[in-house]
Amino acid sequence: MKEQLKIRFKKFALSIIQLCDLLPKRNATFIISNQIIRSSTSMGANYRSALRGRSTAEFLSKLGIVEEESDETLYWLELISDSGLANQEQIDPLWKECNELLAIVVSTINTTRKNQKTSK
Repeated sequence: MKEQLKIRFKKFALSIIQLCDLLPKRNATFIISNQIIRSSTSMGANYRSALRGRSTAEFLSKLGIVEEESDETLYWLELISDSGLANQEQIDPLWKECNELLAIVVSTINTTRKNQKTSK
């Protein structure tokens, strides 16, 4: 499961990069593209870092960053959609995948916290 998620995060970031390459070249688009590429690539980087965590606290901390970056990526996708910079057919699969990844991360955080409480 961990390896599959690492692959999903990487594929998702690559899909965001591909979307950004298709956006019209304007000043506002450059800023949005920069931000969404940063947040989407950070999702996978911090997930990988979480897997290398030396403690449960470190693991949860890194997953918290993944959660934040996922939510930020959804925000930038909303802006791209609402501004008409890309069509909905381009955005919908990315929106769906980001929400699925976010749900997995939140579930993992909640399960880890629950297991941490019951082991004490």
